[in-house]
Amino acid sequence: MKIQVLGPLSAVVNGGSIVPSAGKPRQILALLSLYPGRVMPVPTLMEEIWGTDLPHSALTTLQTYILQLRRRLGTAMGPGAPGAKEVLATRHGGYVLQVPPESVDVHAYEGLMAGGQEAFEQGDDGRAADLLRRALRLWEGPALVDVRVGPILEIEVMRLSESRLVTTERRIDVDLRLGRHTELLAELTELIARYPQHEGLHSQAMVALYRSGRQATALDVYRRLRHRLIEDLGVEPSPQLQRLHQAMLTVDPALDVAAGPKRGSTFDLYAA
Repeated sequence: MKIQVLGPLSAVVNGGSIVPSAGKPRQILALLSLYPGRVMPVPTLMEEIWGTDLPHSALTTLQTYILQLRRRLGTAMGPGAPGAKEVLATRHGGYVLQVPPESVDVHAYEGLMAGGQEAFEQGDDGRAADLLRRALRLWEGPALVDVRVGPILEIEVMRLSESRLVTTERRIDVDLRLGRHTELLAELTELIARYPQHEGLHSQAMVALYRSGRQATALDVYRRLRHRLIEDLGVEPSPQLQRLHQAMLTVDPALDVAAGPKRGSTFDLYAA
């Protein structure tokens, strides 16, 4: 079985999809897929589907949804295969999807991301860039974009969205350390427009512009961010970002790519 949650929900067995068209069974499949091999308690599944307003027939209806999923699974598996009840198994107090974690794209993503982070911290920029790019290539859009999300899945989608942003930031840090500042300009321009109060992305955009010989534009990025933070939140930029801005005003040699830190992010350069 191959399951995709990073984008539209997809679960394929022997070339056939087992994803139901009905909304609530899709939610159940999505939640179980996020935690392969782990028992998902019945109350958690019910909360995801109905929130706090449980119908009187909640348990019976949940069992019906599980039966529907097993039927689709059994049809796709075909005769002679292990029973659908062995794959979507009942356990004390809940249900568990018995598939290898690596068959679910989110777990492949998290493995690549962890490897990339480790390589980054060890200063192995080439390997870090490769692993982080491979992790990000697994994404085809927002997680579970075609699934109605309840309170449990909503938290998971938010967590994955934040994880993707952090991974993107880390990959940009690696590219900056590798001297790819000019190649990053278009991407960073789009990112700071999408996240207008994100200081880390703005610091990366400033460094990429500065190293590309566009000091005035880099300083303008800081000016616009500072104005936005004051107007919207009533706060000044962080001390790190202020130090980065001052370094650009004084043409600090530490900003040059050759003098950049071998560990930590560009933002960390002025953290102390």
